[in-house]
Amino acid sequence: MLFHVRMDVNIPDNLPAAEATEIIAREKAYALELQRSGKWRHIWRIAGQYANYSIFDVKDNTELHEILSGLPLFRFMDIEVTPLVRHPSSVREDDS
Repeated sequence: MLFHVRMDVNIPDNLPAAEATEIIAREKAYALELQRSGKWRHIWRIAGQYANYSIFDVKDNTELHEILSGLPLFRFMDIEVTPLVRHPSSVREDDS
């Protein structure tokens, strides 16, 4: 299943810089691993914001939930998820 996910990151100002740096490093490593596996198919930064639009390609809602809740920055995120289905007019066969 494909999911469109918007993630807005709101790291509190009072979080110690060393802790924030460590969490961000773990987040990047986890995201790269998911991208290489094909589960995190696309990611785009939203210009001027600490936010992104992403496309996930996972088995089901449960797998997506496990992935998102496993993000090191999860506790600092507002996340909006939209399930996607292939459009009947799409010419791409890999859109499912």
